[in-house]
Amino acid sequence: MWFSFWRSKDRFSLDQLRYLADQLTKVQIVNDVNKDFVIEALRSIAELITYGDQHDPSFFEFFMEKQVVGDFVRILKLSRTISIPLQLLQTVSIMIQNLQSEHAIYYMFSNEHMNYLITYSFDFRNDELLSYYISFLRAIGGKLNKNTISLLVKTRNDEVVSFPLYVEAIRFAFHEENMIRAAVRAVTLNVYHVGDDSVNRYITSAPHTDYFSNLVSFFKKQCMDLNRLISETLKNPGPDSNSTITAAVDEIEDNLYYFSDVISAGIPDVERLITDSILTLLIFPVLLPSLRTVAVNHVGQDMQSDVVTSLYLLCCILRIVKIKDLANTIVAALYYPLDSFTKCSEGQVNGYIPDHGFKSESDGIDNDNLAKNNKKRLVVHVPCSSSFSDFHAQSITMLNNGSSSNASLREVLLKYVTDGDDVQVLGSLSVLATLLRTKELDESMLDGLGILPQRKQQKKLLLQALVGSASGEEQLFSSESSLTRDGIACELDVYLEKIKEQYGVSFQSPNFVSSPRVPRFQVLDALVSLLCRSNISAETLWDGGWLLRQLLPYRQSEFNKHHLKLLKVSYENSACAIEKEVKGFWPDLLITVLCDEWRKCKRAMESSSPPKEPKSMLFPPRKLFSEEDIPEGSSFTAGERMHELVKVFVLLHQLQIFTHGRTLPDQPLIYQPSDHRTNSRAQTSGLVSVPKPGTEMNLGNAVPCRIAFERGKERHFWFLAISVGTSGWLVLAEELPLKKPYGVVRVAAPLAGCNPRIDDKHSKWLHLRIRPSALPFLDPVKYKPHGKLKTKAFVDGRWILAFRDEESCKTAFLMILEEINYLCDEVHRRINPSLKLGTALDISNLSAPISEESSSHTTPRDSL
Repeated sequence: MWFSFWRSKDRFSLDQLRYLADQLTKVQIVNDVNKDFVIEALRSIAELITYGDQHDPSFFEFFMEKQVVGDFVRILKLSRTISIPLQLLQTVSIMIQNLQSEHAIYYMFSNEHMNYLITYSFDFRNDELLSYYISFLRAIGGKLNKNTISLLVKTRNDEVVSFPLYVEAIRFAFHEENMIRAAVRAVTLNVYHVGDDSVNRYITSAPHTDYFSNLVSFFKKQCMDLNRLISETLKNPGPDSNSTITAAVDEIEDNLYYFSDVISAGIPDVERLITDSILTLLIFPVLLPSLRTVAVNHVGQDMQSDVVTSLYLLCCILRIVKIKDLANTIVAALYYPLDSFTKCSEGQVNGYIPDHGFKSESDGIDNDNLAKNNKKRLVVHVPCSSSFSDFHAQSITMLNNGSSSNASLREVLLKYVTDGDDVQVLGSLSVLATLLRTKELDESMLDGLGILPQRKQQKKLLLQALVGSASGEEQLFSSESSLTRDGIACELDVYLEKIKEQYGVSFQSPNFVSSPRVPRFQVLDALVSLLCRSNISAETLWDGGWLLRQLLPYRQSEFNKHHLKLLKVSYENSACAIEKEVKGFWPDLLITVLCDEWRKCKRAMESSSPPKEPKSMLFPPRKLFSEEDIPEGSSFTAGERMHELVKVFVLLHQLQIFTHGRTLPDQPLIYQPSDHRTNSRAQTSGLVSVPKPGTEMNLGNAVPCRIAFERGKERHFWFLAISVGTSGWLVLAEELPLKKPYGVVRVAAPLAGCNPRIDDKHSKWLHLRIRPSALPFLDPVKYKPHGKLKTKAFVDGRWILAFRDEESCKTAFLMILEEINYLCDEVHRRINPSLKLGTALDISNLSAPISEESSSHTTPRDSL
């Protein structure tokens, strides 16, 4: 019978379809003898139905008339081999995916055939069969709408009592294979976005509500895994640590985006279920208890990873899962003392017994370490005048030391900013920045945290003045605003009561200080304190500067004298550090780096988002280097330090211009290059640009020497050191015998950083360090994020020049020092206006580069 299948026929004809359907009807048993025919018949029917749907409606009419789907089900029941279910699922999936006619889809979903296939007991131990089954479910899900979904559910009294597609799909929601989980999520999203009220009531009724709590539990497990991964990376970082963390982070963010997609369906009960699950399973028992503070030198790597992971996850949840109640409840929880959630995690939250923090056992807080923490108190001066710029001397202790268990979580976040390490600072700033940009938060809640931007604050006061009982002038210009204070307390009380009633977490409500500006000054003091810290990376300080500019986008109105003094001192210290770099390894690149970082910093401060993404806190921070940290001969490390110092200086410089109400120029304040020195070595030699090999030069000022670039192969050269403006080179040239005193450049190397030294034992030998001509991390093509080079890092070279006598060696030595001084003096002259605050402020409105005559604070041109 089945051999006749292979006879020649028009493949895409109604006769061929009729023939295949007839042959399937005659199949009474499926075994190894006829299974190939059955498989080929199923595959061909799928092709014919797809073709007919697009070209000839009679194909599908015949398909319905003969009830071929019923034969599919019958063949499945007869099958004893795995290949038939595989082909059957593939056939039905292809048909459903490709059918465009609504009439055809309605037929496929009717008669309970699809539900029978959905609930059929396939052997899912076969991975390939499971994959085809999930694709089958996804194909059905892709065709769901308000009309078709009714064909797949069973109802009683207009209420859905059975929905096999949804129930069977979520059975595989937490499968170990990522592709299967993604397909199941696609099916569920199709169901949620149909918008059928009876279906929505079904999925939000027991026991189907467990799916949402299980989702959060699965997400919590991923968070635990991420925390373990970060802890292991802190202990034993490896070459693949960053890529492993990145993969884990991507999966976590994918889960959160799925939550967001579910919520976007607009099913209120689902939003409530997800909110409750996130709070009771993750936020209250795990993330918030992990935000503890101890002295930085007592922080273990496990505790460090707990803090970092918690801060990152809080940022992600607030940024991606856009639920108003969730965001405002998290903010209200920040007013709770740390021990409220520690006790909560040891007991029950809404009937759930969770873990304590990220550990499976309850980790008690080390009170001895807490007591030993830094006892400094953060102090601000609160204005008492109606003017924003007048401050009195009264100091109010705004923030306790942050290490006590009765400190609020908000105070803990600010404590990280003032006393935490680089990662804690970045994490805390990321949380504050995320809260600032969370549109679901009420402005009064942001105001209570002290991070409501000034422009929004003024707009809010104006609106309150227009609708309030008090006069607009009193509300807008008084130093106290009872309406603002009452508004903050009212909104906060709503969510504090909600936390107490719904989640069983309570404490004595905070007493609001008399001034509603107190939280704001706490934040300003913490940010100013951060900008004065020298042990924090420049990239993290940029985040702090960005947040400060968001809070105060216009002027210095809310800075007090203490703030301005601290910022000025910090700027002056940074300027001194830059001045030292003029005599360092890389003075020839200093102006280039300064101009480049100025533009980047200005762009970053004016951006709507902070410079660094929250996930950057998860990667090991790049180390900061001091002078004693720089190993002998490492110009690369010195270049990193110079780059870091320039970034800090640029930030503090721009903040100085901002705090004085000046316009921020597009470029730093740098003098124009000076004219070339007359009778300089560069002019005499004819090398007034970069000396390239083969360039002819005058050897009048050069000194003859010998050098061996290879063992046993000594060569004779003429040595010359030259400087042109802010550039300089060490040149080795070969004499032209027929054109004395001229020669040809053979080798050139940077003058800066060469560190000349006459050998202690051989007074005719001169040692030179030869550094690269450029810094590799300034090239984004060669440098990856998180400090990983695509290519091998540059290594400094060494030249040992041998001269004919001691006098020649000393002459070359002094020539190098003299040219280095010329180069450094020119660099210092050009950046001088930026290093002097008075000059910088006077000419900050001019376009750079500038001439010395454009400043009233001119300095005489160096006479060389």
